[in-house]
Amino acid sequence: MAGAVTVPGPAPRTAAAPRHPAPLRIAVIGGGPGGLYAAALLKRADPDREVTVWERNAPTDTFGFGVVLSDETLGGIEDADPAVHADLRRELVHWDDVHIVHRGHLLTSTGHGFAALGRRRLLEILHGRCAALGVRLRFRTEAPPAAELAASHDLVVAADGVHSPTREAHADVFRPTLTTHRCRYIWLAADFALDAFRFEIAETEYGVMQLHAYPYAHPSPDHHPSTRPSGPRNPLLSPDHHPSTRPSGQPESPSGSSTVIVEMREEVWRAAGFDELDEAESVARCGKIFAEALHGRALRANNSAWTAFRTVVNARWSHGNTVLIGDAAHTAHFSIGSGTKLAVEDAVALAACVDAHPTLAEALAAYEAERRPAVESTQRAAAASLRWFEELAGQLDRPPRQFAFNLLTRSRRVTHDNLRLRDPSFTASVEREFGCPPGTPPMFTPFRLGGLTLRNRVVVSPMDQYVAEDGVPGDFHLVHLGARALGGAGLVMTEMVCVSEQGRITPGCTGLWTEGQAEAWARITGFVHTSAPGTAIGVQLGHSGRKGSTRRMWEGMDEPLPAGNWPLVAASPLPYRPGVNQTPHALDRAGLTAVREEFTAAARRAARAGFDLLELHCAHGYLLSGFLSPLTNHRTDAYGGDLAGRLRYPLEVFDAIREVWPADRPMTVRISATDWADGGTTADDAVEIARAFAAHGADALDVSTGQVVPDERPEFGRSYQTPYADRIRTALGVPVIAVGAISSWDDVNSLLLAGRADLCALARPHLYDPHWTLHAAAEQGYEGPGAPWPAPYRAGSRRPPTGRRDG
Repeated sequence: MAGAVTVPGPAPRTAAAPRHPAPLRIAVIGGGPGGLYAAALLKRADPDREVTVWERNAPTDTFGFGVVLSDETLGGIEDADPAVHADLRRELVHWDDVHIVHRGHLLTSTGHGFAALGRRRLLEILHGRCAALGVRLRFRTEAPPAAELAASHDLVVAADGVHSPTREAHADVFRPTLTTHRCRYIWLAADFALDAFRFEIAETEYGVMQLHAYPYAHPSPDHHPSTRPSGPRNPLLSPDHHPSTRPSGQPESPSGSSTVIVEMREEVWRAAGFDELDEAESVARCGKIFAEALHGRALRANNSAWTAFRTVVNARWSHGNTVLIGDAAHTAHFSIGSGTKLAVEDAVALAACVDAHPTLAEALAAYEAERRPAVESTQRAAAASLRWFEELAGQLDRPPRQFAFNLLTRSRRVTHDNLRLRDPSFTASVEREFGCPPGTPPMFTPFRLGGLTLRNRVVVSPMDQYVAEDGVPGDFHLVHLGARALGGAGLVMTEMVCVSEQGRITPGCTGLWTEGQAEAWARITGFVHTSAPGTAIGVQLGHSGRKGSTRRMWEGMDEPLPAGNWPLVAASPLPYRPGVNQTPHALDRAGLTAVREEFTAAARRAARAGFDLLELHCAHGYLLSGFLSPLTNHRTDAYGGDLAGRLRYPLEVFDAIREVWPADRPMTVRISATDWADGGTTADDAVEIARAFAAHGADALDVSTGQVVPDERPEFGRSYQTPYADRIRTALGVPVIAVGAISSWDDVNSLLLAGRADLCALARPHLYDPHWTLHAAAEQGYEGPGAPWPAPYRAGSRRPPTGRRDG
């Protein structure tokens, strides 16, 4: 499926702009779409340039079949070279629908606006354009090494693909990272034109297999389609069905053509015996499996081989006068239709920057500065899509419409609001299946958690404020939490409230180790219950462990106090940062018992203080998290070793709290679902950790990630932690709270409607706007029980007008 990244055309040259004489001799390694289009644009910008393309294959050779281009990419092509755009427009196949087949149900979503053409035809258009402009095309010729070309040319464009010899030859400069993923896939074609983008799933005796297919060539005008036979519903088990294959290299069929990609997990691929089949046998087998989608037609190969997708990331894209573009520089999974699109966009940007800057060094720096953010955004979306398909088997038990919505929004580029504009009928059907009352956005549907009913799905995430005195919450906390309760959220959470003086993170942390602290909290819960009726308030209990005795965040996060440090305790005597933070004492049996009693005493006070919910903090490297992670728990007793051992103490603390916490009030647990570090907690571990807490009575899991070790490598991005919540919810069926860069009400609606979360916790948006939930309701035109405005505020429940409205 095509992404949507706008690509600017070449900057117009003005009289004042410097006209730099170089590069006059340009070498392009690789005759794919990116290399050819870069060559054409560079030659078009300056006819005096000598531009040569080296391509080791013949001009008629190509791999793969159809190419998907977005409207934004086509707009960039039109700005850069109207002649190429005009030729493409005549060839493109357009369609709007996506068909999703889920357990016999065909669901259709419309309004998506795709365009595709054959890869061979795209290359023919670019060959013609290069020839017309005077670019030298050297087919069946291996390019000299990039270093050799760099010595004799002013600019070397390395468009030599995912296995780029140029990148490998200068790996010390480009510093590539190559990640091979868990599915195998094969590119094939069918000799008829589908009428939509089609996703279909086959649940076979070997495991789940999926088909991605789309049209890329129209039927010829004089073609009269014959009746299409229908294949059996489970063709994998039908040995009498043997579609033939047509040799590669023939012209496209008069009945049109479609790209067909078959994909499955590596273990499924091996179990089904594909690892032992040749190309023809694989093609025939795929035709049997998806015979119904193919109307019994044969599939066609073109040097097709089963491949595991590799994500390519480079720290740098240029080296001297050599620059990487396309798959040599970066790859993004085919499920968002991005490979050719990114390569063509690279070519447009590179040519524009070379033409606009006085030196080549500045031009290449500008090219990378312009393209890298767009590419990284696409790679994040592609990674989310790739992971979704890797975990497809776990998604199949969803209701059909929710499954379809989840698939369409998997990359986070298509959202609830966006899909509602594209296809209001389909989106409304998903909302009805979800249980939204008429006119009610998903985020304003109620949710029952244990004995507590929340009026909406918005949670104010715990946010440490570091302004308490001796652990006592004061007026600041009353105003802070009270304002957010008045702001409409269904649940407002305190910051991490420490169970002991020794368990503080900083001197400014709040606590519940004294009755005076409990009385101060009762003042706050009382205000919430009285002044914001219907809003629940929860307490998060925790102990800092080895991350304690540090300065307030704005004074130096995780930096030890300049004076007055207190001793630390942890699972193991490992400082957070050796040489910086102090080494904690490993808790012995007496210490474990004492800390557990501190948690239970704090829980009793929290109940008396009137909190509606209690969350146990087992994340972010604090004490209980330190027991869970193998990076921070090196114990050799019953509380260390395997995951069951590492879980033992956190579960003991949970059980002790559950015993004293009122049965009608829910308990949740916050976990770090990955440490973002080698050897740490994995996503598989997180499922087992969640399973254990759910078995012990947790009403929901609050799924965060990281902050366990300082050398973590998080994959930041919008909603980047939500796949971990989704995985736990899908695997266990327990309610989950999703957190992590969820910033808009559209994100919240999308996550809920897709079934990836039951509640969404937002932190920084609530710092920016205490009334974020009420404003989200107003912006969606919602007035109902899910977001009632406090009586004194009702006059402000509509967005104030801005500017003149009289035209």
